[in-house]
Amino acid sequence: MKQFTTLLTELTDGILLITINREDKLNALNKTVIAELGEVVDEIYNNPAIKGAIITGKGSKSFVAGADITEFKGMNSEQGKEFAKRGHAVFNKIEMSPKPIVAAVNGFALGGGCELAMACHLRIASENAKFGQPEVKLGLIPGYGGTQRLTQLIGKGKALELLMTGDTIDAACAEKLGLVNDVVQTVELLDVSKALISKIASMAPIAVAEVIQSVYAHFKDGIDGFDIETELFGKCVATEDFVEGTNAFMEKRKARFTGK
Repeated sequence: MKQFTTLLTELTDGILLITINREDKLNALNKTVIAELGEVVDEIYNNPAIKGAIITGKGSKSFVAGADITEFKGMNSEQGKEFAKRGHAVFNKIEMSPKPIVAAVNGFALGGGCELAMACHLRIASENAKFGQPEVKLGLIPGYGGTQRLTQLIGKGKALELLMTGDTIDAACAEKLGLVNDVVQTVELLDVSKALISKIASMAPIAVAEVIQSVYAHFKDGIDGFDIETELFGKCVATEDFVEGTNAFMEKRKARFTGK
């Protein structure tokens, strides 16, 4: 796999561990990180050896403590719009990955960091994790999908409160609101995340991919999620994995899925 300047990657047992490697900057997102995340997500899509991925931050203090403010200071309106579009493109690619991507949130997940975590399919947080969208304190709004995904995950009322106040919440509150799936001790964070990916990877790959597509269809304008579900249900019925899964169930054995 390609060597990156801002990311560390390690593929073990089908799980790609992606570590944002800017610890001295609390792993803040800059143009290079965004571009390299886009490249590594392409690898997730296209490399059959990868069954799922985990995104985390280097060190114990920060997942991603926001965007690198120095990069967009002084931008005009059109430049700001293009800046946001680049982030949207990469985060949308993460969200629609046919393979599961888990955010292992180790510390601060603020601004763009919270947006990156929300773009992942699932979020596991360490006990010291902190979440927030503090952009209003800078005279901004979230630019990488935060207004949309936060509302989808925790509801309009609480999302508006956090977005308009810029308040930060701890891991326990994030779990209570439904922002994260689980909170674990810091030393357990990667092991729990890997176990979750492994469990999902043991299921039928096509079915997992279609679950992702069906769920996100609910949030797309002009698309009837129920229609998508029936279409993809029909697609799954025609797969070899469906035959294997039903045979394994009736024969009381573990299914051996091939992704066909």
